[in-house]
Amino acid sequence: MDDRRARAEAIEDFAATLRELRNSVGNPPFREMSGRSGAISHTTLHEAVKANRLPSWETTVEFVKACGGDPAAYREQWESANLAVRSVSAVEPRAGVATEPQEPWRAGDVPVSVRGSGGRFRAAVIAGAAAVVLGSVVVVVVVVSRDATPAGPGPNPPASGASVALSSTGCPVRASNPPPASPLYKGDAAVFVADVTLPDCMHVGAGETLTKVWRLKNAGSVPWQGYSLRRLDPAQQADQCRTVTAVPIKDTPPGEMVEIQTVVTTPMNPGLCYARFKMVNASGKVVFPGSRPVTFQIIVNKR
Repeated sequence: MDDRRARAEAIEDFAATLRELRNSVGNPPFREMSGRSGAISHTTLHEAVKANRLPSWETTVEFVKACGGDPAAYREQWESANLAVRSVSAVEPRAGVATEPQEPWRAGDVPVSVRGSGGRFRAAVIAGAAAVVLGSVVVVVVVVSRDATPAGPGPNPPASGASVALSSTGCPVRASNPPPASPLYKGDAAVFVADVTLPDCMHVGAGETLTKVWRLKNAGSVPWQGYSLRRLDPAQQADQCRTVTAVPIKDTPPGEMVEIQTVVTTPMNPGLCYARFKMVNASGKVVFPGSRPVTFQIIVNKR
């Protein structure tokens, strides 16, 4: 009974994580998410948040990508949920409930193909990369790799195949472009200007409190009023860099630059610390869904 309860809780927790991720980017319609993915149906995406069963990893990858998040940041939580589901199924299979076989995880392995029937996944994924698709800026602090190609305001989120291992060997991390999408407001645009502090791959100490500053330019015709940077990664844990969830942006008229800063607390464990945020309006909607996030990645040294 306890095992079955643990299984149900694992599935529900992971489904809740997916729901929170989708909510963080404005609850886009499932049909729209399916269009962004191009590899999975809207019904399968919808099923993933119902908590009836754990979705496959492939379904999870497409769901997270459709929300502008980094699938690698959700791998460990999905594996935990999958383990809970498989352990119960192996001991006490339930009649009439088909369990979807899941493949064992290999570091850096993020399948591209997606099976049409995604199960439910609910292991607390919110602890690694709260996918909050900010339009032009993203600062997600996660122990993984980081994006660096500018295309919109700043570097992009890590590629879907990025490893979640704490390693500095891959710094700086490069990422692919997000799905094409128009800005929330016609004429709005943002340009990443510079990392004022904490440049990519800078070595820092464990357990330190630092200040990260980005410089952005309002390159469009829309005033930035009530904008902020929203963290993309989930709930912060001890082995990750920690920041506030939302970083306010000073009201910035078109043509002007603004410096945005947040306080970062480094983990006690060494490794690569990846952080990113996306720009949202006063209502929490992503302003530049088709632009890469503004990120930071620093290397935490041993104490």
